[in-house]
Amino acid sequence: MEQLRSLTELLSYAKEVGPKKVSVALAEDADVLEAVEHARREGIADCILVGNVDKMKEIAKEIGVDLSNFQLKDVRGSEAEVALAAVEVVSSGEADILMKGMISTANFLRGVLNKEKGLRTGSLLSHVYIHEVEGVDRILFICDPAFNIAPDLNAKVKIVENTVELAKSFGVETPKVAVLAAVEVVNPDMPCTLEAAALVQMNRRNQIKGCIIDGPLALDNALSEEAARHKGVVSEVAGHAEVLLVPDIEAGNIFAKAIVYLTKNKTAGLVLGAKVPVVLTSRADSAETKLLSIASAVALAAYKSVSN
Repeated sequence: MEQLRSLTELLSYAKEVGPKKVSVALAEDADVLEAVEHARREGIADCILVGNVDKMKEIAKEIGVDLSNFQLKDVRGSEAEVALAAVEVVSSGEADILMKGMISTANFLRGVLNKEKGLRTGSLLSHVYIHEVEGVDRILFICDPAFNIAPDLNAKVKIVENTVELAKSFGVETPKVAVLAAVEVVNPDMPCTLEAAALVQMNRRNQIKGCIIDGPLALDNALSEEAARHKGVVSEVAGHAEVLLVPDIEAGNIFAKAIVYLTKNKTAGLVLGAKVPVVLTSRADSAETKLLSIASAVALAAYKSVSN
């Protein structure tokens, strides 16, 4: 497939490879029902709605969503019980994707990580923001801006591997990974620069496969060929990075939200590292972001079905 260079292209691609089945944990919410109805109308996802069916019907009637278009699974227990029921729908093979509904993130993730029925793979769960930014000729994958607070070297390896797989599902044949820092030289007083150098060497020795890693790179060098040229940075990645590995959650969260609120952009987000793609959106996310997040999960699910 051709590399997707915008989230508009992603939506079209998701229609080609979809629809995929999505299990929605606690779908008793107007925003959630509107999002899954949008995905259904676009032809990218068919959803199994898990939760109190009476409440779902009441809300759906208020917002004009016809629940006869969906498979309903009536579960009337605690949030943890509903989460596990939604996870079981996926682990049993009935669905390809898991989505968080009106449920706390903690209870949702407990279901994902349940030792008996969950979606563990042995890998680390990580989060990625997927951005289309006006003026940038490619989609950017920022990892990890939401889950891992201060990842060590081993965690960063897993985060890179998770995100590289996602980038490949968007048609990026050999993702270019920039390990971000405040500087582009190794400084023993800045641990993230030492980890960047280690990641580069691990990539060169084929310990991290399927991508090209360079770092440390300051953000300007990662994104701008001109900035890299001015600073004398010679690299296949500099100016061309698709995957941006941040040093910690503070840097990643501020960076990702700066894009959302200060630029003209389209955004999606996923949790990676489970057996299936996991859509985890917040109430603050726009309807478009929720739809694009589902579309991203559909692209990844399609890729996994072929590559695994």
